[in-house]
Amino acid sequence: MAESTTESGLPFKAVYGPADLDGFDPGSALGEPGSYPYTRGVYPSMYTGRPWTMRQYAGFGTAAESNARYRELVANGTGGLSVAFDLPTQMGYDSDHTLASGEVGKVGVAIDSIDDMALLFDGLPLDEVSTSMTINAPASTLLLMYQLVAEGNNIPAAKLTGTIQNDVLKEYIARGTYIYPPAESLRLISNIFAYCQAEIPRWNTISISGYHMAEAGATPAQEIAFTLANAKSYVQAAVEAGLHVDDFAPRLSFFFVARTTLLEEVAKFRAARRIWARMMKEEFGARNPKSMMLRFHTQTAGVQLTAQQPEVNMVRVAVQGLAAVLGGTQSLHTNSFDEAIALPSAKAARLALRTQQVLAYETDVTKTVDPFAGSYVVESLTDDVQGAAEALIAAVDDRGGAVHAIEEGFQKSEIERSAYENAQQIDTGERVVVGQNRYTIDEHEHYEPLRVDPAIEAQQGQRLETLRRERDNAEVERRLDEMRAAAQGSDNVLYPMREALRARATGGEVADALREVWGSYVPRETF
Repeated sequence: MAESTTESGLPFKAVYGPADLDGFDPGSALGEPGSYPYTRGVYPSMYTGRPWTMRQYAGFGTAAESNARYRELVANGTGGLSVAFDLPTQMGYDSDHTLASGEVGKVGVAIDSIDDMALLFDGLPLDEVSTSMTINAPASTLLLMYQLVAEGNNIPAAKLTGTIQNDVLKEYIARGTYIYPPAESLRLISNIFAYCQAEIPRWNTISISGYHMAEAGATPAQEIAFTLANAKSYVQAAVEAGLHVDDFAPRLSFFFVARTTLLEEVAKFRAARRIWARMMKEEFGARNPKSMMLRFHTQTAGVQLTAQQPEVNMVRVAVQGLAAVLGGTQSLHTNSFDEAIALPSAKAARLALRTQQVLAYETDVTKTVDPFAGSYVVESLTDDVQGAAEALIAAVDDRGGAVHAIEEGFQKSEIERSAYENAQQIDTGERVVVGQNRYTIDEHEHYEPLRVDPAIEAQQGQRLETLRRERDNAEVERRLDEMRAAAQGSDNVLYPMREALRARATGGEVADALREVWGSYVPRETF
């Protein structure tokens, strides 16, 4: 029988059987659900007790517009909000900065100050919903704004639950929304770990992301390998900063993609849990079981969606969502079918949420834990993906760890090679993309995309002008000076940063103050 390969380039047999599990020890490789090494899931009951958290990633235009979408999602049964920020916010620039021109509110919501954050979450029960914020270099700033808004609504920080992405290393590899150099970025992340342990104990302090590397072209094995290698660097930096591993590791979380290649994706998630558990126990000496649990959020693969015949994306998203659920995700965002064209419409976002609800309540996949356990093909693929990922992690370690490997361009070049091979296969038809290179149609349906009003940029500029006129600017500058002093020394910068934001400093002003002390990252050419 003919054999093929997986997305990671590993052998994929036409038939699997008992011989493929020779030497397989269920006791050490699997364990029970909720037990080390967590191959079968991080909780004993998984979805038999309750389903995963259903998130919908949303954010566009002004805070008021995004707030209306969040209210609609909560009314439709969303248990967790996931905030998309525009590029100026992600890069630490206010909406009236020259570099923000043309980008305000385009790919996410514009948040310049605590005033915008208050408007974004107006009327939402922050002590009842879990909020995930996809923000990296300025993650500390947005988290502190969120805390201040909650406390202004008489909700103590100890009741807040959610996640900041806060994964800057993958920005140097695959995405590019970095601000500060790697060493200073790691210092800031360690400060966040310590701050949240003391001030916001239920908050997930980082969501170490493979998703964006996958969207850039990483294979499943590369996705988990480079993600876990980055995670190792974060843990090492925190330990070197004086934190005990079991004091912060239980609040670490991860973020992966779910592709349409369902079987390998299930194997990937199971392999990632096993690698992380062993890394934390054997390399970092973790003793708290929660430090060894790889808890992760999943988003379906936006890169696999097509602008051609966009309704076919509904099928893709359903398969991808099923892969995430069968792989044991803790929360899930399902993409809207129209995202390859524009920002998702309200109807498409609702359908994406309904897709999760059908998986949770109309199928039987939530009635048993780890449905593929013992499967010849999935157990074999789990071992294969684990082996390939561990070889890549070793290659990163051989280069001195994730930061040094990033500076060499290792991860970026590996991902670009995989992306090129994938593009070639699509161009030649070796890899079938329904509606794009096979089963195409000549006619194109008219689709009216959701558009962001360009007047938003001027509106945000007016809001900033009003804010700077009304606030106590001397107090803002005094607080920013305190933050600069902390950044120059060894104190935790989040405490003076919080007070600067309370005084209504803007996100751009906070980022600029740190740029003055730490500088900005300039990538080295590798080719």
